Amino acid sequence: MDKLFSFFISFFIHIYAFTATVPFLWFFLLWIGGYVWHRDGKRATKLAMDVTTLLLIGSVSMIFKQLFGTNFGFFFILLLFLVGYGLLGNFQYRLKGQINHKRIIRLLWRVAFLTLSAVYVLLLIIGLIKSIVSV
Repeated sequence: MDKLFSFFISFFIHIYAFTATVPFLWFFLLWIGGYVWHRDGKRATKLAMDVTTLLLIGSVSMIFKQLFGTNFGFFFILLLFLVGYGLLGNFQYRLKGQINHKRIIRLLWRVAFLTLSAVYVLLLIIGLIKSIVSV
């Protein structure tokens, strides 16, 4: 039973590692699949953004680890999520007098997609320059 469990864990780790190496490929595949399924471009874009954000978190933190040799990338992303949630929650409470957690999380997740996409491209460029210079 222990070998079966470790096989499934290893299998899912490898699947996630494969999908996280090319997150934008999965964005386009999910967008096409969502558009074909729902016939709604806006809904397909939201679905593709939501799934790709999860992949970008892993990708950006691993690229950060490869470039700078530290595991701080994941924890920095987590810290930014927590600070962003606090700021948005405070803003929403001051504006409306109550907090809508679902709306804050959705906004934070979509902003994270845009931010992590830019950071992903920036870290890829830094990695390419670093590998060219070190040769």
